[in-house]
Amino acid sequence: MSLKFLPEHVEKARLALELAKREAAHLAYTHRTLFAQAIDLQWVQSLTEREDLAEKIDAFVSRFGRLQDHIGEKLIPRFAALLGESPKSLLDVLAYAEKIGWLDSAEAFIGARKLRNLLVHECMVDAELFLEALRAADGKTRMLMDVVARIERQAETLGLGKALQGSPE
Repeated sequence: MSLKFLPEHVEKARLALELAKREAAHLAYTHRTLFAQAIDLQWVQSLTEREDLAEKIDAFVSRFGRLQDHIGEKLIPRFAALLGESPKSLLDVLAYAEKIGWLDSAEAFIGARKLRNLLVHECMVDAELFLEALRAADGKTRMLMDVVARIERQAETLGLGKALQGSPE
């Protein structure tokens, strides 16, 4: 019998995946409702008068950042541990995720982190830069959700549901 994963890491990996799926669902909702609107420079400039839009932006930026943090700090490291790896730094974690196919580009993920900082700090300072960051975040959101989906497929391939129910692997 060969091990597909280390059983002592199943529960933490499963919990990290469940949280990531919930975070991704919340981000997907906010993303869908935000980007259903025509977002241009005038729209961004109206944020100072439109509290409803500003609140939607805050929700999007918060959820975007939270999912990003969870993926890099919990989800990937816990699934790496499940598979017997123990990357230490964020760069190691992302390099591992890229190597195993959970992430297309570690560099793109780092770019999304920089983007989050722009979204947080440029909203009230530079409307054009904020607009560019918001448009870029549109595509990066899909990348984050894709990482969660790929790791969920990995969990299914490994049979983690069966492992949690006590079935021998």
